[in-house]
Amino acid sequence: MQTSQHKAYKGMGMEGRIATWYARNTAKDMDEFRSVAARLAKDVRAGSRVLEVAPGPGYLSVELAKRGQYEIAGLDISKSFVAIATENARNASVKIDFRQGDAAAMPFADDAFDLTVCRHVLHSIPHANRVLAELKRVTRAGGYLHLIPEDYGMLEFQRRNGLDPRDFWHVAPARFEEKTDTDLFIGRNAYTLLSELGFDEITVDYAVVDTIRTSRDTFARILEAWRDGYTESIAEYSGLSRESVTAYFNAMIENVRDPKGYAVWMVPIVAARVPR
Repeated sequence: MQTSQHKAYKGMGMEGRIATWYARNTAKDMDEFRSVAARLAKDVRAGSRVLEVAPGPGYLSVELAKRGQYEIAGLDISKSFVAIATENARNASVKIDFRQGDAAAMPFADDAFDLTVCRHVLHSIPHANRVLAELKRVTRAGGYLHLIPEDYGMLEFQRRNGLDPRDFWHVAPARFEEKTDTDLFIGRNAYTLLSELGFDEITVDYAVVDTIRTSRDTFARILEAWRDGYTESIAEYSGLSRESVTAYFNAMIENVRDPKGYAVWMVPIVAARVPR
């Protein structure tokens, strides 16, 4: 039997100008980072050790640091993000240990943290189960894990310009993950993976991002960021042309910006505890 050869995938290269673009784009969502930080702070005791994996520009960690006396660390594969996040923490006069490293082989001791956070990134990391195992290793017994594991089978849009986005979302993610060893449907798989790793008190809730609960401009900007940042990678690994990927994204953006249109993205929010 012939073994298929997959091109090594290390995620989108978030360095240099791309990292700066991402930081500038996500800064527009600062109200959301503040809201999440406020919710986390209610459940995090003073003096707790907190780790955010893939913090990017560090906005969430910085906002959490403003709300209490915590020992916060951030680990990102991107050296550019580490530099940006460190500068953001300095400007906010908070102390956070941002460092560069691999989420599947973290440079932290066992049981080092009371809370570990990993949002909007598990789907893009090959062999995400290894990252979850590392998150468990560095979280103390009785400590908690907070995840947002995106699932690209949980988006629904209306037809536009003769294009049905179902043809995109039901095909492109499956092809992409097959060639990259990622899991673009990890939102629905997270409960099983955490159970197999021995976590308990697992909960799954959902944030509903739609054209009723979320401003159309915010929803459209998410899609525009995906189009502008990921079209090349999607085209490369899905087999779709760059022009086709762009056309599908433009159709979805038009759907969202249409005052009479409706679209929805169900975003899983998962929490779990490391057993005592």
